[in-house]
Amino acid sequence: MKTSIVRVAQKQDENELMKFLTEASVRSEGVANLIDYFLIMEDEEGEIKATIGIEPYETVGLLRSLVMKSETTVQTDLLYLLQQIFLLAKEKGLSTVYLGSNRKSTLQLFLLMGFQQVDKSELPTFLVEKEHIKNVQSVDNSFFLKYSLE
Repeated sequence: MKTSIVRVAQKQDENELMKFLTEASVRSEGVANLIDYFLIMEDEEGEIKATIGIEPYETVGLLRSLVMKSETTVQTDLLYLLQQIFLLAKEKGLSTVYLGSNRKSTLQLFLLMGFQQVDKSELPTFLVEKEHIKNVQSVDNSFFLKYSLE
């Protein structure tokens, strides 16, 4: 069994991270400017196995780009990544993290982790205007979650 490490992405990770996101058909716009708001899970050889990032807005963060290779999709890896992104968010001075998705299969897991489901009308106004939120809203079965870091 290979071990993995999770670390904050750095400028020199930008190209590999963008490639990883692109291969997963995930939008990578803005990643370069937010590189230190991304975590990378990599194996012993330095190959990226998973990533997750946050778009910060004042004291609020929007989770984005959660991508895991199929061999990494065990719940313990997901839980660890989320714990680590919450620590990074707190370190960066954020108090609340939001998530928008249409994957109902993950809803229960996020609720068990302490997220609360919120109506779109409860989102901060500046988040509703963001491209990611607009994209999520345009898809059937979309939902929004909130996690308080305080």
